[in-house]
Amino acid sequence: MRYGQMILQRQQSARLLSWGIRFFLTAALTASQMPDSHAPFALGCIAAAGPGGEGIAALAGAGVGAALFLDFADALPFLAAGILILTAASSFHGTALWKRPLFMPLTSSTLCAAVSGIYVIQSLAPVEHLAPYIASVALTGVSAWFFRSLLRPAENRPAPEGILYLAAALLAAISDLEILGVSIGRALFCLLLAYTAYERGPTVGAAAGLGAGLTVDLCAGTGGGFFAAAYGLAGLLAGKYSAGRRAAAGLAFFAASLAALLPAQTPLAGSLLLECSIGTALFLLLPSQLFGGKRVRRTESFETAATGGRLKEQLNRAAAALRDLYDSMGRTPPSTDENPAIVFDRAAERTCRGCALCDLCWQKEYTGTFNAFNDATPYLLERGRAMPKDFPSYFTGRCIHLADFLAAINGELSAFLLRRQYRRQLEETRRSAKGQYAQLSDLLTATAAGLGEAVPAAGDAPLCQVGAVLRPREGESVCGDTVVSFQREDGIWCLLLADGMGSGEAARKESSLICRLLRQFLEAGVEPEAALKTLNSAMALRGAETGSFTTIDLCTSNPATGETSFYKFGAAPSYLKKGGVVRRVTGGALPAGLRGAPAAPDVTRVSLEPGGFAVMISDGVADPGQDEWLQDLLAGWEGEDPQTLAGLILAESIRRERLQDDCGIQVLYRPRTGAAKKM
Repeated sequence: MRYGQMILQRQQSARLLSWGIRFFLTAALTASQMPDSHAPFALGCIAAAGPGGEGIAALAGAGVGAALFLDFADALPFLAAGILILTAASSFHGTALWKRPLFMPLTSSTLCAAVSGIYVIQSLAPVEHLAPYIASVALTGVSAWFFRSLLRPAENRPAPEGILYLAAALLAAISDLEILGVSIGRALFCLLLAYTAYERGPTVGAAAGLGAGLTVDLCAGTGGGFFAAAYGLAGLLAGKYSAGRRAAAGLAFFAASLAALLPAQTPLAGSLLLECSIGTALFLLLPSQLFGGKRVRRTESFETAATGGRLKEQLNRAAAALRDLYDSMGRTPPSTDENPAIVFDRAAERTCRGCALCDLCWQKEYTGTFNAFNDATPYLLERGRAMPKDFPSYFTGRCIHLADFLAAINGELSAFLLRRQYRRQLEETRRSAKGQYAQLSDLLTATAAGLGEAVPAAGDAPLCQVGAVLRPREGESVCGDTVVSFQREDGIWCLLLADGMGSGEAARKESSLICRLLRQFLEAGVEPEAALKTLNSAMALRGAETGSFTTIDLCTSNPATGETSFYKFGAAPSYLKKGGVVRRVTGGALPAGLRGAPAAPDVTRVSLEPGGFAVMISDGVADPGQDEWLQDLLAGWEGEDPQTLAGLILAESIRRERLQDDCGIQVLYRPRTGAAKKM
C-alpha cells in the first residue's frame, strides 16, 4: 500500500512538473514577438502541448505572458487563437486525424490565420500588415511542428532539432535587450549557432544558420534576409571545421560573418559584427567537456567526398536556375499607368450616349468639354472623388444629367485608383521576389564554394527509349510547344512538354523558357512538385501584365523500378499503354501563371511495367473530350519503337484535327531488358 502511494505521489509530481514547464515556457515565448505584436511561438507551444491539463497550463502561461508583454488590443486576438487551438486539440484528441503529425501544425496555422485575419482586414492599412500576418501564420505551424517533437517526443527523449528551435525562439525574446548597442539575444544566437555547427557539421550548420537568421529577420522586421545570409554562411564555414580544432571553427565563423557583413549597406552591420565577435569568444571559452573531450580529425572517405561533390554540383545548378529565373523576371516589361482620361470616357459612355445634348457637348463644344475634364483631373486624383465645383460653370450649367454623370465618374474613378494601386503593389512584389531569387542564388553559390569537387557516380543507370515530334499549326513557321527529355544523375528520366499561350514565336519563347528553367531545377535535385510551385509563382508575377500562361506536363520515371509520376498544370491528358490496355491520366489544375503561390500541380503516381509506354501530348493533338481514336490507336499498336509511335500519332492527328493548333508528342518506352539506348 505504501509503495502504491509513493508511485502515485511520483506521478502527481511528474504531472505538476510537466504542467509547470508548459506554463512557464509559453509565458516566456510570448515575449518573442514579430512586428504587429504577433506571438507565433507561444501559439505553437499551445498546439504542441495538446489537450487536458498540459494544454490548459500552456494556455494559462499564454495569459500571463499576454498580460506582461502585450497590449490589451494585441492580447485579445492572441488569446482567442490560443483558446481555439486548445479547443481543437481537445475535440480531435484520440481520433485518426490527431495522430497525424501535420494535423495540429496545420490546424494551429489555420486558426491563427482566421483570428488574426479579421484584425488585418479591419485595419486602416491592411496591405502594410499583410507580410507580418503571413509570417506569423507560417511560424505558428512551424513552431507547433518543432515543439511537438520536444514536448511530446516519440522516443521519450527530446529531438535535437526541437531543442535548437526552442533555444532560438527564447533568444529572440531578448534580441531587443542591448548593452552599449550590442544585442544580448543575438550574441547568444551566435554562440548557439557556432556550437551547433561545430558539433553537427556544415549541412546542419548552414540549415541552422538560415533558420535562426530568418527568425531574427522576422522578429526584428529587417526584411531582405540580412541576418539569414550572415548566419547561414557563418554556420556553413564553422561546420566545415567540425572535425578539426575548435579555434579553427571559431575563426571560420568570425571570418564568414565579416565577409557577409562588410558589403552590407545597413546600420545593423556594425552591431552584428560585434555580436558575432562576442559569440565567437564565448564559443571558444566553453569548457571542453561540452564537446566530448579531445576531438580527433577524421579522414574523409571517398564516399563522403563523392557526396560532398554531388551536393556542390546540385547547389550550383540550383543557384543557376534561380539566377535564370531572376533574369527572366527582369525581362518582363514594366507596368504602365492608365491614362486618367479613361475615367471620363467610360462615364460618358454610360451617361451621355442617350442624352439630348450629346451632340452639343461632344461635337460642337468638344474643345470646351475636353478642357473641363482636363482641368478637373488633378482635383479628382487628389481627392479620390468628383464634386460639381471641380468643373467650370459653363459645363455644370449646361449638363442636364450632372448628378448621374458625377456618380458614374466616381464609380469609374474608384476602379481606376484600385487598378493603379494593384499595379504598384504587383510591381513591388515583383521587385521583392527578384531580390529574393538573387539573394538565394548568391547564398547557394557561396555554400557550394565550400564543398568538395564532384566525383562521377559509379555505374550507369538503366536507360529508356524516348521518341518525340513537334508540328506547328497551319500557317505558322515555328511550333509554340516545347518538348525536352533528359536523365538525371540519379537515373530518373524526366520528360517535359510545355504549351505556350497562342502559337508562333511568342508561344515558343514562353514554353521553351519554362522547360529550360524546370530542367535546371530538376537537374539540381529539387523535387518536381517544389520546382513546379516555384515556377508557377514566378510565372504568375511575370505574366500579371500580359495575361499569358503556359501549360506544363512533366513525367518522371525510374527505369529500375517503373515508378512513374505525372505532374500537370493545365496539361492535356496523358496515356499509359501496356499491351492492349490503355489508361488515361488527367488533371484539373489551371495552367502555370494563372494562380499564385498556393497553386499546386495535379500529381498522379503510377507504375510503368517493362514493355509499357507513357504518352504525353499537347491539346492540339487530340480534343480531350473526343480522344477515343487515340486510345484505340494505342491499344492496337504492337511495335516497340517510341519514335515510330509518336510519328503515327501525329499523322493520324493531322488527318483528323487538320493542324488547328500546335502539336507536341513525347513517348517514353521502358524496354523489357535493362539495356537500351535513347532514340
